[in-house]
Amino acid sequence: MTTRVTFGSSSLKVSPVSFGTWQLSPRFWGPQSEEAAITAMKTAFDLGINFYDTADAYGDGKAETVLGRFVAQVPRDEIIITTKVVHHFNEDGTRYPDLSPENLCRRCDIQLKRLGVDTIDVYLLHSFDPLTPIQVVTDTLNELRQAGKIRHFGVSNFNVEQHRAMRSAGAYEVTQPPYSLLDRGIEEDLLPYCESESLGVMVYSPMHKGLLTGKYDGSETFSDFREHHDDFNGERFRDICAAVQSLASLAEKYDMSLYQLVLAATLEHPAVQVAIVGIKTPEQIKEAAAVMGKRIERPDYFAVRQALTLAPTRIHDASGGRK
Repeated sequence: MTTRVTFGSSSLKVSPVSFGTWQLSPRFWGPQSEEAAITAMKTAFDLGINFYDTADAYGDGKAETVLGRFVAQVPRDEIIITTKVVHHFNEDGTRYPDLSPENLCRRCDIQLKRLGVDTIDVYLLHSFDPLTPIQVVTDTLNELRQAGKIRHFGVSNFNVEQHRAMRSAGAYEVTQPPYSLLDRGIEEDLLPYCESESLGVMVYSPMHKGLLTGKYDGSETFSDFREHHDDFNGERFRDICAAVQSLASLAEKYDMSLYQLVLAATLEHPAVQVAIVGIKTPEQIKEAAAVMGKRIERPDYFAVRQALTLAPTRIHDASGGRK
């Protein structure tokens, strides 16, 4: 049976697992096979996943282009696409925040073309632009919606006060914050706010850049951006890996892998409707998709949390960039 959840106050019915495409950004993950990614996207669709997440910042448009190749092969009305915008891109490869009406409209047209669609289902501001007035940004998004170029809009990487400010200006229905059971800070403020306001929440990096998948033992080294991330080095890396492995018997109780147990526990939070998973292969999406519709008991949920209660950490990369 196909699993769907109501996405906040929007009319969207989405799969609780969303196919993420950040891994197609060479800046962070190095070269990736486009064909393998498209095959994985098709596998996700066949397994009942209808929600796909991307951004123009992922590979400076590469992820949107690859996703567009997949979109052309499936019925458009059977998938829901989220993409994000914030940057002004310079010819020399540099970029800076720019949500001015001119740039926002220009980027939207470029993104529609890359994706090969007439309408973006969920359009998110990727981060806050301190120079463009909030009402100006909101008015531009409303114009894009009235023109039929976007259906719903929201934000990503905004704090609670920024959420309040944006929602005072318009109908922001969706948010995409970082969240994992290693990095639960938004439970203190943002998630209660979202739940009270019926905001649709799709969390990114729920597996903490792969660290919570159970595939590491603490001896590994990395050649991508994780090479310089504190969580993937030294004693902390080994401690986290040991904590994840300590959940093996609990995962066995539910006939789940460690990956599936952590993902299922992440989706137990009542404010979290969707978890975005970074996928490189069909095998990975099969493992993630199998979690949809499954629950774990309250004592076991808190056992997972307790095992993963370590020193505070951050999802954002060591260079300060945002996904």
